[in-house]
Amino acid sequence: MLDIRTFSPQGGNILYKALAHPLAAEALVRMEAEFADRTLAIYDPDDAARTLAALYPGLKPAHVYVHDTEQVGKPDGFDGTLRALVDLPATEADVILALSFEDAKMRTRLKGLLNGRELQTLTPARLPDDMLVKGRPYLDKLNFATNFAFFRETDRFSCRIVTANYWSSYAAENLRYWMRLYDGTGKILAQWEQPVTEAGAGITIDSAEVRQRFDLPEFTGQLFIHVLGARGHDVVKYALDSWGKNGDPSLSVTHDANAWPSVRYATLPAPESDETLIVWVQNSHATTIPAGAITFNRMGEDVAYPIDHTVGPFETVAVDVGALCPGLHWPAQLELRSGRHLVRPRYEITQRGRTRIAHLNVERDNLRPDPAIRQFPPSLGRGFLLPFPILDPKCFETFLQPNPMSEALETLPVRLDLFDESGEKTGSHFLGNLQRNHDTAVALHDLTDRLGHADLVYDFRDGGEADGWLHAMMRYRHRESDHAAETSFGAHIFNTLMTWRSEPQSYSGPPPGLTTRLFLKLGQKTAQDTLSSFCCLIHPASVEGTEASETTLLLHAANGVLLAQTTIRIAPNGSFMVRPQELFEASHLNHAGEGGYVLIRDLTCRLFGYHGLENGEGAFSLDHMFGF
Repeated sequence: MLDIRTFSPQGGNILYKALAHPLAAEALVRMEAEFADRTLAIYDPDDAARTLAALYPGLKPAHVYVHDTEQVGKPDGFDGTLRALVDLPATEADVILALSFEDAKMRTRLKGLLNGRELQTLTPARLPDDMLVKGRPYLDKLNFATNFAFFRETDRFSCRIVTANYWSSYAAENLRYWMRLYDGTGKILAQWEQPVTEAGAGITIDSAEVRQRFDLPEFTGQLFIHVLGARGHDVVKYALDSWGKNGDPSLSVTHDANAWPSVRYATLPAPESDETLIVWVQNSHATTIPAGAITFNRMGEDVAYPIDHTVGPFETVAVDVGALCPGLHWPAQLELRSGRHLVRPRYEITQRGRTRIAHLNVERDNLRPDPAIRQFPPSLGRGFLLPFPILDPKCFETFLQPNPMSEALETLPVRLDLFDESGEKTGSHFLGNLQRNHDTAVALHDLTDRLGHADLVYDFRDGGEADGWLHAMMRYRHRESDHAAETSFGAHIFNTLMTWRSEPQSYSGPPPGLTTRLFLKLGQKTAQDTLSSFCCLIHPASVEGTEASETTLLLHAANGVLLAQTTIRIAPNGSFMVRPQELFEASHLNHAGEGGYVLIRDLTCRLFGYHGLENGEGAFSLDHMFGF
């Protein structure tokens, strides 16, 4: 397992992103080679040594020096103890590396302690000045608005990243998307910048266009994205559409990746007997993943199925999970123990000639069951809700599988509350106090004949525990076309005036989050289909007695210009199927173009939604929406 910090009060996530950035990696790999036959001492002012050495094993130190007197004598993570900085002149090492990107500051601080030895800093791994936000310190989150995307262009599949310049709402100007494309072997195929000069403009990155522009062969790899000039926050959000070509009927969509690696990932269904389940293992770092470092297991059981070969720097490997884990079938679910080597991976299922893609979710290693959740006051009502659509049962099957999402959680005491589109409750079903290794999958289409949504909620009637990180995987299948899609998400407290810790969450600012800003892309044309967008917009309500929403749908052109708007109202616990072609004039939609989008805004409540594309003949995609 990589011994790295991805979060800390001192900004560990930013430090990790600064050290793991592909440009920084090039410099640090060179530094590894330079120090290969030398004894290295590290001055570690910000507790970065273990993260650095995990990402770049050639920079493992012989000794670590600190200036914090309370840390001196404690384990250094390298089979030694932390030494006092004032003792640096007596070090046995012949080169000293100060773990700071501020070269001048380090040379001034340490000039009396070097005793003739060479001093190096992390300055060679700094990003160029034109990639930084002026006036901010180097380790500022806005300098590292970065993320990865699965990216593929073959004779069978194309894909497209779709988002918008939401940064302009935080006064960002002259935005640039800096991108580097890696092929399946980890080789750099292309590197380029895409300027985004117009406020609110739609942003698309099309795999076929990229392949043509750079005259590339087929590729299945990953795209590293760095947003230069970011404002407001450092989260790079997007939807990734994938579709088949040359007669392949596949259509799917998945979400952005979390920009940090996790110890474990969940929400991975075992394959059905006629399915091929591929997990795309994509190395997010410049160091090789050892054989056996990544394993799969049935959720709740410790029998490990390891990947028995190495995965090179930035390499992409397709792992056939059904072949790796024989005998495990849906509705069993799997856990990926990735040892912090991977940013959130994607999985892909092929069944009866169609392929669908989805993402795994971070399984928390820092969360424990909290008895307070069992004793919420009436002001929090039903508390945590996981809302998800029930597509029209006459046309679709809807399945739900609850997922344990923290390492310490052993039980899942849950219930389903069902609602129609008007917000009328149509049923409630206790699923039990599920064990960690449960194989429960609920067929919602057998529980109701109405279009609407359901909430997965905690229910402690038979005991159990809760950690507030309640997740589930939802699977949908068109009855006639056999096309399927799946998504997963987690619970939140919705639309209460009273708060509990960070809930109800806000996209920006402290809780309670009582407003909505959701992105719905418009449709697109492919070589074999005309695809229209839709979303199931849900008004979750943890408490009773709240008001209907006052939701504005704003149609934007690809250049960000507002073309039209309309208003809808959704009752608490109700839902609304948004289809832009039914709500806006065709002339406005034509003007908006493929890069256009609908911004869903509400200043009265927090809505949640699931979006996708459909061709009118049974092919569809579905995943949860993103907001900003």
